[in-house]
Amino acid sequence: MRLSLAILAAVAPALASLVPPLVHTRAPHRSLHRRQTCTNDDSRLCWDGTYDISTNYYDDGPDTGKTVVYYLQITNTTLAPDGFSRQVLTINGTIPGPTLTANWGDRLEIHVTNALKDNGTSIHWHGIRQLQNTIADGVNGVTECPLAPGQTKVYSFKATQYGTSWYHSHYSAQYGDGVVGAIVINGPASDEYDEDLGPITVSDWFHITAYAGAYAAERTGPPVPPNFLIGGTNALPTDTTKGKRFVKTIESGKKYRLRLINTSVDSFFRVSIDNHPMTVIASDFVPIKPYTTNVLGMAIGQRYDVIIEANQDTSKSYWFRVWPQISCSQNDNAGDVTGYITYGTTDLPTTDAYDYDDSCDDEVGLEPYVSVTVDSSGFATSTQEDISVSAPTQVVVQGDNVFRWLVSGHAMDVDWGYPTLQQVADNNNSYADIQNALFMDEGLSTAYWVIQNLGGIAHPIHLHGHDFNIVSSGSGTFDASTATLKWDNPPRRDVAMLPASGYLFIAFQTDNPGVWVMHCHIAWHVSEGLSLQLVERQSEIFDTVTLDDEWQDTCSTWKTWYSGDLYWGKKTDSGL
Repeated sequence: MRLSLAILAAVAPALASLVPPLVHTRAPHRSLHRRQTCTNDDSRLCWDGTYDISTNYYDDGPDTGKTVVYYLQITNTTLAPDGFSRQVLTINGTIPGPTLTANWGDRLEIHVTNALKDNGTSIHWHGIRQLQNTIADGVNGVTECPLAPGQTKVYSFKATQYGTSWYHSHYSAQYGDGVVGAIVINGPASDEYDEDLGPITVSDWFHITAYAGAYAAERTGPPVPPNFLIGGTNALPTDTTKGKRFVKTIESGKKYRLRLINTSVDSFFRVSIDNHPMTVIASDFVPIKPYTTNVLGMAIGQRYDVIIEANQDTSKSYWFRVWPQISCSQNDNAGDVTGYITYGTTDLPTTDAYDYDDSCDDEVGLEPYVSVTVDSSGFATSTQEDISVSAPTQVVVQGDNVFRWLVSGHAMDVDWGYPTLQQVADNNNSYADIQNALFMDEGLSTAYWVIQNLGGIAHPIHLHGHDFNIVSSGSGTFDASTATLKWDNPPRRDVAMLPASGYLFIAFQTDNPGVWVMHCHIAWHVSEGLSLQLVERQSEIFDTVTLDDEWQDTCSTWKTWYSGDLYWGKKTDSGL
């Protein structure tokens, strides 16, 4: 047992549940008695004797002086993650790729080699703020040129946040072929646990390539995935003797932390573990006040850190269920094949599932542990950014009728060979409409974005370079006079659902000079243009980053390779 009682005290009663008891309940909030000797060995709420769960990491945090180095190689190969053999793209030969692990305050140095036969690539470190370091965001056509085959690029950034995330290719829909991996930044937590079971990715899985899927999606509509993967594996629904189920062994009497990550191309999931309620302690990279739920909704790109207690019959095993929500995510395998947890038996579970309602709504009642009040003073006097997202629109591209998603009237389309960051460096103000560029050149202030969905499909919206505050979200057209606006410690994260035919009102600090993208994280949709880019405080961008010789060499090598005779690989989509 951890020595939590010596340093922790309950300071607030359990908060009122927002849904019926035993389904979604708030745990008593614990406050940390500050003392310099408290470390993570004493309590999970502590860290190193100086910083802890109460530290506002937007303003402060450790600097360990340590650099953690990783080498990643992206290759073509053939694998059968669910028993069906197909061409895939892997990182160091596995799906998902290796987990990148560091401590809060470390620097990561990651060497990425493109060993693909006929494809470029770039790697985005999802949810990492890249504070004053936009050059490492890994978005080809925006912050860099793609990496040509045979080339290596070094990404370097400091872990100013802590928690769970993932990394993935941002080159068209490429990550759908397997170019993904988990990120774990160790730090304090808002509740106690005994062991960390590590990251568990959940994703849809296609038996066609991502290129073929994107080709079909923009012409006839999105393909339906035949399966999903838990931790990169599953049994084949049509023949469960092929492939293998995800399984974790736990020990009775212990509390375990699970780091859940939705790395899908096109699926909103609900996740549960039979007979084991989950205590949720973090959403994306943001620690929250713990609450307990039986079923957890996860949009693409979202992460939840949860704790389960191993307190059930040890002679049984228990299904780990991942349900695609049919209201927004079709799947040929509707959850009949799942993973499981076991106390040691090899018998398959016979347990019953929790009840749930099919929906693609975000979790409600998320309360960040470190409270932030959004400055609302500018909202009444300034004009917020009104951003509209269209229904799918048919346009003609290279002679083909294809679907595009318009953001404020335009489908974004990047130039791989002339990234926006280079354009800023060139003082070239000739921005095309298809770049979908917004500019925020003032000093530190609060941005207010109202994203209005004009179509009947929900979208997981991801913003790079920032966590954002969800001030309001709902159905219909946003009206400030009637909407409920939460300024005092609203949910804060980097992916949130834009409701079908509804709106999402977010606010964030313009405190990170750089070029950032906001996009739908359905891979088909961002490929079809559902994105914009934010050029933030451009006069300050190159105070902290330099387009050095290595950066320029990546671009010159890319342009030489891309101008040659390619077997395939010419850009036909947005490039993201």
